Parts: sequence; structure tokens; C-alpha cells
Amino acid sequence: MAISRLVISCVLIASVVACARDTNEPGAEVPALQASGNVFDFELPTPQAGPTTVAIDPDGALWFTLASHNAIGRMNPDGSGYTEFPIPTPDSSPRIISLGADGNMWFSEHLGNKMGRITPDGAITEFPIPTPNSQPRAIALSADGNIWIGMFAAGKIGRITPNGLITEFDIPTPDSGPRALAAGPDGNVWFSEFKTNKIGRITPQGVITEFELPRPNSGPGDITTGVDGNMWFVELSGTMDGISPAGNRVGRITMDGVITEFQIPSQGGSPINIAVGPDRNVWYTKGANLGRVTPAGDIKEFPIAAGNARAVGVSAGSDRQPPDRITDRLWFTDPVNNRIGYLEFN
Repeated sequence: MAISRLVISCVLIASVVACARDTNEPGAEVPALQASGNVFDFELPTPQAGPTTVAIDPDGALWFTLASHNAIGRMNPDGSGYTEFPIPTPDSSPRIISLGADGNMWFSEHLGNKMGRITPDGAITEFPIPTPNSQPRAIALSADGNIWIGMFAAGKIGRITPNGLITEFDIPTPDSGPRALAAGPDGNVWFSEFKTNKIGRITPQGVITEFELPRPNSGPGDITTGVDGNMWFVELSGTMDGISPAGNRVGRITMDGVITEFQIPSQGGSPINIAVGPDRNVWYTKGANLGRVTPAGDIKEFPIAAGNARAVGVSAGSDRQPPDRITDRLWFTDPVNNRIGYLEFN
């Protein structure tokens, strides 16, 4: 099935330019990319499907969680081949989806208390998490070939092998609310502790170190690896999960645990997800905007639509996936308008 495509021209400024390093070859320069000024979007055929997060497979196909429809979606970059795959567990609330080392896509079932694996042809296998009601949320592929899991309600970090074997590790700080995680350039996995204002680091062997943020109630959320070799994360704002964080910042933490915070200029709403973009800068989603953060921490936001919109998931094929496959598109999900779109770079 092909999805109708809407084109919004010149929504974003056409001067987004950055020279950066290729993450695969340290020191190697990559061509500067700039945003074309065009946002393309595809309206999903299932009403109120709730597209949440998006990931890209080795063939370039898009895979995304449909939280409201309890399904995993797939389509080609041109909108063709749209397919939905129902998740066997009812009301599982799929959250994050990521490419695994086995070539399959993996996803978390936040309310189903399971990890899901879907093959390229759509066969789904579910793996129950040992701790009841753990609320698995964030997942990421690590250098060890396993998928790592943030268990929000359990206060644990999990690891699942390609065969489905799950191991759990307790976070030292109780009830920390691990909200997001990402593989770091140091071979460890880094994660945010939403409830306790910390960033954590876990080794492949399960040894955890925690770093406290400078400000209380900062609400650390999604996290990714920047091309500068540091971890970047958003600090949430508003009321969510029974807490009212006052973040509205983007944070950076070095491999030694040195933290720097950058205030987001716009007020209202909250940054949600974060990823490396085609220009090798860090980008985040916030309301009807995509925000760009340079390595120096300069922030600028660009609208994705003239009307009401809510960008949530964001990916250029770099976050939670092998960094050599950064595409020339920055993809985002917009559950308010039931669409998946991208900002074009060239």
C-alpha cells in the first residue's frame, strides 16, 4: 500500500550547515550537509494509529511503533509498501524500536512487560521480562551485540541476547526511573534516571556508575551518542509519570562524567527524543519543532508544520543503530497528525 504524501515547502530554513567528523573514521571529514527547506510527510492509513518512535533497517525501510494501535508498522522511504503487524499481547503499548545485531527489529512493550522481536517478513516473537510490571521503555543495541533495556518502574537495566535470554541489573539508587538509554563510544551503555536526576553508565558486565546532574528536578530523558564522543540528553519539562520536572534543557556528559547543560530558548512544551542528524549535529523533537544543537551547545528550533503538530520520535539512522548508516533525511513521528515525516538534507 502506498501512502499519500504531503509536501510542505520551505517550512524550515535552508541554511542548516555543519562540518563534522564521520563517526566511523575519527578525524575524517565528511561533506557539509544543509537542510533543503522541505518537509515531506506521509499520513498513515489507520486513523489514530499513534506513531511513536521510528528506526531504519539495513535496507532503508522504516519501522515504527504504533502505540495506540498496538502494532508495529513498516514502509519504504517513498511511502510504498505500508504494512502493519499486530502485536500478540493486547494493549502492550509498544514504545521504542531498534535494529538488533541479528538483523531483526526489537521493540519494548511498556505495558505488556515484554520485549518483542520482529523479523523482516513480520513474524513477531515476544519475551516476558522476569520482573512483573517493570515497564520496559527505552532500548538500544550495544557493541556487545545485545539489546539493553531501561525498566522504568522496576529501577533496573536489562540485557536481552538475540536468542531472548534476559538478565537484569539493579540500579544502585532505588526507584530511579530509567527512562532512556544508548550505547556509548566507550563500549558501555548510558542511561537517564528520570526520577532521581542522574545519568548512569553500565558496563557489559553490569557494573553501574551514576552521575548526579547539577540541578534538582531536571528530569533527564532521551539520550544519544554525539559525534564529539560525548553523550547528549534532553531534560524534560511539564508533568509526566507523576512528576513535574523543570528541565527544558539539552545536556552533555563526557565519558568522565563532566556535565554541561544548555537552556532551550523556547518556553512551553517539553523536548522528547534526541538523535544525531544528517549534518552530524544533535537534533531533538519538541512540540511542532525540530531543534538543532551544535557541538558548542548553540540551539535553534525549526517548525515542522504551519499548524498543530507534535514531533515525538526522531532518527536519521544513527541513533541506536550503526553510525555508518546516517541517511540524508531526519525522520520524525507526529502522532497528533497521524503521520511520519522527514526533513530533507542534501
